[in-house]
Amino acid sequence: MIEIRRLDRDHLTRAYGLDSERLLPWPALNAPFEGAWCVMRPGDVSTAHSHHEYEIFIAMKGRAKLTVDGESTELVEGDIAHLVPGTTHYLVNEADSDFEYYAIWWDTDMSAAFVARHGQASP
Repeated sequence: MIEIRRLDRDHLTRAYGLDSERLLPWPALNAPFEGAWCVMRPGDVSTAHSHHEYEIFIAMKGRAKLTVDGESTELVEGDIAHLVPGTTHYLVNEADSDFEYYAIWWDTDMSAAFVARHGQASP
């Protein structure tokens, strides 16, 4: 059986200065992480923040400037950025087109819950 969770581009939610849809958690997927599809429109600046989770950004389309603890670099289609807990980070889309990326985050509690669920799952 194939299960697909479809991105609903017409109903993205505005949060952290960009448009997004949380696709994980998903009851059909026993995963140790959560994630969201994110779209930054031209001129968008995401809200600078830090958190206790590990996080990666997988750049899917376009380009943006990623700033982590005051250090900036360009993030382009195909790049993966790793963000460690406690770092303050934000993105700026200075391009004329959308920047799209997938964000995935996890922490030790999510990992422990996954291990517990996995141990209970039938083969």
